[in-house]
Amino acid sequence: MSTGTTTLTDRRARAWLWPALFSLVAFAANSVFCRLALKDGAIDPASFTMVRLASGALFLLLLIRVRRPAQRMGGSWRGGLALFLYAFLFAAAYLHLGAGAGALLLFGAVQITMFGFAWYKGERITVRMLVGMLIAFVGLLVLLLPGTSAPPVASALLMALSGVAWGVYSLLGKGSPRPLADTAGNFARSLPCLVLLAPVLLLGTGGPHLTPVGVLYGLGSGVLASGAGYAVWYGVVRQVSAQQAATLQLSVPVIAALGGVALIGETLSLRLLIACAVVLGGIALALVPRR
Repeated sequence: MSTGTTTLTDRRARAWLWPALFSLVAFAANSVFCRLALKDGAIDPASFTMVRLASGALFLLLLIRVRRPAQRMGGSWRGGLALFLYAFLFAAAYLHLGAGAGALLLFGAVQITMFGFAWYKGERITVRMLVGMLIAFVGLLVLLLPGTSAPPVASALLMALSGVAWGVYSLLGKGSPRPLADTAGNFARSLPCLVLLAPVLLLGTGGPHLTPVGVLYGLGSGVLASGAGYAVWYGVVRQVSAQQAATLQLSVPVIAALGGVALIGETLSLRLLIACAVVLGGIALALVPRR
């Protein structure tokens, strides 16, 4: 009996494992695309957000029309607002953050948000899960301790708020019966929120600044890393607990840090290495079942 149960559990795990890995790589690609676009001033954060959300919405709507022409768009205004807040704060924070450090701050905040919600809703949190979360949180503290390689406080705060918004967005996907339609609807509903960026463009930065390269990175982030990645992620979060979804996403900073080194030429500091190692240790403890 136990062998059959184990086999069934393994099959269920394999069903969401590969889609989850695709989504996590897409999340890391967002950090790399954004950092590439902003580090040399190829585009401003508000314009990057506009290109990213608009291209992601168009891609998803076209995908629905091709795959399921009769399917209606789903999503919610809460999902659209959470997506907008996440995307803009994400871009603003990456003006002064490296790809790996930004991703570590982002998904650390995501983890705290989703674990907190799970606890509030009475979801069973095992001791291993709790200890794993605390270890991962210590990894974030290692990164933020004062020192020459510590990230700027203002940028770190913006990225943490972006992580809270993404945590809310992920939690809204827990009850999604149609991941693709709901993701498309959330992207479409995020577009009216872009009018909130008008004061930022006109007053904060003196006008939009776009170059072909910056727009290209924004399209890559919107179509590949966001549109496709988020639709798959909404399918994954239906099959795992909020605790597992939060902890899984903590692998993204490691992927993003390696991408930053390979594609952007960023240095991998000892502090970031230690922080990533501690965070991954927390993930392993929280997710790997006890034999």
